[in-house]
Amino acid sequence: AASRLEISMPAVVEVEIGGTARIECDFYIPENASYNYIDWFYMDRSNRQVRLYHITASGVLEDDTDYKERLSLVGDRALSISGVTLQDARTFMCQVGAGSYGMGENSTELSVYSEWHRRAAPLGSCSAGLAGIPSLMRIARCVSKNSFPPPNITWHKNGEQLYAQENQVAVQSTLTRESSGLYTVSSTLYAPVTRQDRHSRYHCTVHYWLRGQSRALDSQQVTVNIFYPAEHLKLQVVPSSKLKEGDNVTLVCEADGNPPPVFTFFKKNQLEEWQDLTWLAEPDSGVLKLHDVNKTSTGTYRCQSLDLDDLSQIEEDVDLVVNYIEGVHVKMEPSSTLHEGDTVTLSCDAHSPVGLKYDWRDEKGRKVAEGSQLVLRNLTFETPNTFSCKVMAPSVPGLEQSKKVSLAVEGKPRIVAISSPLYVRQDEVINLTCRAVAFPRPTVQWSINGTAHEFRDKQHITSNLTVRVSRDLLQAGAMCRVSNVLGVTEKHIQLVVDQKSTAESQGVIIVAIIVAILVVAVLGAVIYFLHKKGKIPCGRAGKQDITKPEARKDKIVVEVKSDKLSEEAGLLQGANGERRAAAEQ
Repeated sequence: AASRLEISMPAVVEVEIGGTARIECDFYIPENASYNYIDWFYMDRSNRQVRLYHITASGVLEDDTDYKERLSLVGDRALSISGVTLQDARTFMCQVGAGSYGMGENSTELSVYSEWHRRAAPLGSCSAGLAGIPSLMRIARCVSKNSFPPPNITWHKNGEQLYAQENQVAVQSTLTRESSGLYTVSSTLYAPVTRQDRHSRYHCTVHYWLRGQSRALDSQQVTVNIFYPAEHLKLQVVPSSKLKEGDNVTLVCEADGNPPPVFTFFKKNQLEEWQDLTWLAEPDSGVLKLHDVNKTSTGTYRCQSLDLDDLSQIEEDVDLVVNYIEGVHVKMEPSSTLHEGDTVTLSCDAHSPVGLKYDWRDEKGRKVAEGSQLVLRNLTFETPNTFSCKVMAPSVPGLEQSKKVSLAVEGKPRIVAISSPLYVRQDEVINLTCRAVAFPRPTVQWSINGTAHEFRDKQHITSNLTVRVSRDLLQAGAMCRVSNVLGVTEKHIQLVVDQKSTAESQGVIIVAIIVAILVVAVLGAVIYFLHKKGKIPCGRAGKQDITKPEARKDKIVVEVKSDKLSEEAGLLQGANGERRAAAEQ
């Protein structure tokens, strides 16, 4: 145990502006003796003690000071100050009197801070150098406003702290006390810069104390805009793949200077002179666009940069090659007139700076052969008369040309379809069809009169004749005659009576006759039955007619049948054009 009076107080008490500060005064008196008094003081600006409280066993005396409205005691001995301001940042003392154990005292430093207003904002730039050291450029300025106590500012480049070095790094700082009692700290960084620093990132760090601990606040990072002349120039063609006629091409010129230099474009002409193309380029961009290029666009292009600060020039050339296919033509052998049965050879040729591939396609776009030649044998009118030679450059995707050629196979007409034999019925209206193929264009004539309609499809002609079937037409038939300047072709159309339709008509007539005979027979039987029963009164003459002998009655019936059958037989013979016996029917 201690043998003397001891007073314990915190060395520092930190409180934010506007808060409440509580300062403890703990003491120990040997043998648990009682204190005689406790006095609280603060140190003014002149370092004089000003009493705040005098505390004894009989009571508390508060002195008349500027703190009177904001002071209070906590637990009879701890000092409490409310509404702390920056002016409260001073030393507070506690003094204890203990009779025979003497008097003791201790103190606490009250620290006031303003955390809410603590800010760090670097302002990046690169401007005139530090006076006396022109090689050092002003990089950035960092400002911390409304802080208390004043902080310390450090600088960092790409994450590494910078230290002041002669002719290398310089830092200028200013400290300003505002009317509020808070501090504004400004720090400006000066350093030499090169083109390599164009990607460097700078930031400042504000260091301050809070609650007895060191704190740090980093600003955002900034880059510095550094001006320097171009050292390298690059001219490239976009797209970089092989070009073909019709493509859009862009020449892009880039330099590593800042600000970018002025670009000028040229093209070498056939006289080895440079032609200015800058008027085609996008202003201040270093981009030249060439639309729908052709083989005349092939050549050497140049980009030239001019630095306006030191008037230095750099230039770069690039060769532009535009691939093309031209002069596509097809040769036909023989070149004379073609006839059916002939053989013809088609040869395709073209010119290009790259290797070519050929194939042949018909008029529907179907590939019929590969290679520069197409051989067609045994030509007919039906042979497709249009072929296309497709020329391609395998090494340049999309580069291709086509050339069409038409064949004309001449010959006299050939009838390819005719409606013969044709099954008809007399007086029926029918269509006669005759289809032929020929070149030159043929005409169609019929041997009979009727209404004709013609349809043409390339070398084919189709004629439809509408007529009514007469007896003369059935006997003679019709003739289709097709002719052109090279000859005439004829074919006969045979008309045949439709036997199936005639048989059906005969069947209907026979059924009608049988029904009629049955009706007569039934009627005779009914009359006979009624007469036997005496149901029918009649005169002598009528009786004699009815009661004739059986043989005579049968004869009458047979005669009716004979008459009817003979008549029907005559009709059937007329329909068939043949004579048949009535008994056969």
